[in-house]
Amino acid sequence: MIINRIKSLFDPKLYHGWGRTRRFFEGWYFKVVNKNEDRAFAFIPGISMNPDGEKHSFVQVLDGKKRTSEYHRFSDQDFIANPRKFDLRVSENRFSNEHIYLNIPGVKGGLNFSDHVGWPDKWYSPGIMGPFAFVPFMECYHGILSLDHKIDGHLYINEEKVDFTGGKGYTEKDWGRSFPQAYIWIQTNHFSNQEVSFKASVARIPWLGSSFTGFIAGLLINGDLYEFTTYNSSHIRKLYIDDNKVELCLENSKFRLKLYLNRSSGTRLASPVNGFMGGHIFESMEAEIEIVLYDKKKKETVFHDKGRNAGLEIYGELN
Repeated sequence: MIINRIKSLFDPKLYHGWGRTRRFFEGWYFKVVNKNEDRAFAFIPGISMNPDGEKHSFVQVLDGKKRTSEYHRFSDQDFIANPRKFDLRVSENRFSNEHIYLNIPGVKGGLNFSDHVGWPDKWYSPGIMGPFAFVPFMECYHGILSLDHKIDGHLYINEEKVDFTGGKGYTEKDWGRSFPQAYIWIQTNHFSNQEVSFKASVARIPWLGSSFTGFIAGLLINGDLYEFTTYNSSHIRKLYIDDNKVELCLENSKFRLKLYLNRSSGTRLASPVNGFMGGHIFESMEAEIEIVLYDKKKKETVFHDKGRNAGLEIYGELN
């Protein structure tokens, strides 16, 4: 058990709940969009342990275009995680970095993933959390399994065959006790340039009786990743949110990143509170964003484009 926990500490993809019996959740988020961009889904397997030690596993399904969601609950005994590699089972459903197989009411079939692009991973800074991955009392931990990858295969959605071959995918995960008290999360890999992907999140993070604003953002352009994070000396220059839009500006010593996002209606999803999936958030998969990356030393715009099919979650009061 101890060996499994140490191994997972250096590999965000793996299950982190070894030895946990209460006040813990872990969930993986698989976003898939077909080639024509008229079908978009998120499949979210995971496990929940409430403060009293009651446990269950689940597979949550978000239909981003129809704006519907389903929560499929299973026994905790149906949750099986491989301690050596990312290979997860929830009842008859199987999830890994290379594929997913689904057999739940309304969704059946399998998808294969290839040509993954991950977040840089170093032994002293595992995954997107960086050195915060080693802090033992964080409320929520975050990991990116793949910023962008190709999809092959099809699913039967309510008995309709939906082909995802040629589509694009994104995979991340969260684990801990609860989602942050306030946060914004944005992700898309649909731009005019097919080799561009973007992900950003800003959150209020409890810390030693107080809190601070933490953030992580990455813009992938033709294989080059531009990172803006709390731990690499980047700064938030602006964050504005109202009912219609979001404006975010991040800056480090070399680059300035500006983001303008038009909000769209979201769909209700279950979220963790002290390990129990009794809270809720709203996620849209149809937001539109405009991104500008400016090189401060060369005094020129490196990138300027608009993104489609953006995932967006806004929770709590961030302004």
